[in-house]
Amino acid sequence: MRHVDFSPLYRSTVGFDRLFTMLDSLGQPDQSQSYPPYNIERTGDNTYRITMAVAGFDESELSIEAREHTLTVKGEKSEEQTAENQFLYRGIAKRAFERRFQLAEYMEIRSASLKNGLLHIDLLREIPEAAKPRRIEISAAQSAPKQIEANQVDASVN
Repeated sequence: MRHVDFSPLYRSTVGFDRLFTMLDSLGQPDQSQSYPPYNIERTGDNTYRITMAVAGFDESELSIEAREHTLTVKGEKSEEQTAENQFLYRGIAKRAFERRFQLAEYMEIRSASLKNGLLHIDLLREIPEAAKPRRIEISAAQSAPKQIEANQVDASVN
């Protein structure tokens, strides 16, 4: 496994700590679980959808939380008290899960729905006007008066 040293980048950048930490963690072996399976789709220019296969889970057994650029989806099955049923084979998993997704800046969770065993989480990336790039007009007229004023100061000194 190769480890990347980001210390030279720390000296010349400000505010990218989270990015470097995330890149460093990508190099670590995958310690996360593979359950439940999920898809991440881009549904438009600034819209995304996460779809998770959570068959057997009810809305009350699922929780979705967004905090500091992290989306966390948890599923906790309640223990069923079935004294009268004796399982000969149990192939349907009743295990709890926790899945985390790193979100980019300005990502908002718009909605979540559960249909046919699939949990759909719709996201929107809405960049505020202040953060959008804007064009700055260059005017040559502003530099000319400064030169005239400098010449007038030089003439008055003589």
